[in-house]
Amino acid sequence: MRLFLALLAALLMVPSAEAQRGERNTDAMGATFSLILYGSDQSSMNQAIDEAFEEAHRLDALLSNYRSESEWSRINRDAAAHSLTVSPELFHLLSDCIEYSRASEGTFDLTVGPLMRAWGFFGGSRHVPSADEIRDALELVGYQHIQLNARERTVHFDRLGVEIDPGGVGKGYAVDRMVEILRARGYRNALVAASGSSVYGLGNPPDEPRGWPINIADPWDQRNNAAQVFLKDMSLSTSGSYERSFRVGGHRYSHIMDPRRGFPAENAVQVTVLAPRTIDSEVWAKPYFIQGSAWTAAHKPKSWRVLYCENILGTACYWVE
Repeated sequence: MRLFLALLAALLMVPSAEAQRGERNTDAMGATFSLILYGSDQSSMNQAIDEAFEEAHRLDALLSNYRSESEWSRINRDAAAHSLTVSPELFHLLSDCIEYSRASEGTFDLTVGPLMRAWGFFGGSRHVPSADEIRDALELVGYQHIQLNARERTVHFDRLGVEIDPGGVGKGYAVDRMVEILRARGYRNALVAASGSSVYGLGNPPDEPRGWPINIADPWDQRNNAAQVFLKDMSLSTSGSYERSFRVGGHRYSHIMDPRRGFPAENAVQVTVLAPRTIDSEVWAKPYFIQGSAWTAAHKPKSWRVLYCENILGTACYWVE
């Protein structure tokens, strides 16, 4: 996966005499999680990094839809047949996802999998499906098919064939959990990233009080930058249409699917969201992408920042106010 974000040379600078630097990465959730940490004791830093990575792997085991033994896979396998009691953590996450779906008017939806499969983005050959194939997939798509019972802490699908995919929320949730672990151990200067597309900057690196410097790549020319930002107790996530797309008859179709229409979204080519939590920036990048910049301006929290790159060749990216 091509990185949307380039970490600046400042991330590689030599730390001050008082600070030591730790840097490692691990693979989980189909992504590479990277962690840069500054502290005063290398042994304690290594323990903190180990604990953060253990959390990423724990969540991979919980949320994976590729591991048959995961709790997430058990829901996909059995929830249409009967209600399933799930762990408090997973029930809380699913409840949050339903709220995201409502607030985004259905443009964030865990059940989009059948549409992705119909278009060939979940294995198979990418192609424009027939109207019948799209109609059949839409019968299985919609967060309303997920029925949650808070008193019993159960999940039930109201029809056979419904499935949920953690791809739009899992990495952001994991990054936030890793940051919580670092904070609990007393660390205040770290950068945690999931494959470069979802990043959290905790505090700031040495000699850069503004925060962790990040370049956001120009979607039309990856050699150039669309913007530079500094993350200080802030997250950043980017969604781009050019990473997984195909052309038919001169028209380009991306993997960012509008779950309401059954077709890929076309308003944008890239959207970057800065928000206090990584789960929020990761989730909302796609609704903002799908709904367009005017809707984004009307619905985003005032404290958030959104860099919008329209789907017009050569159009400059701009901050949505």
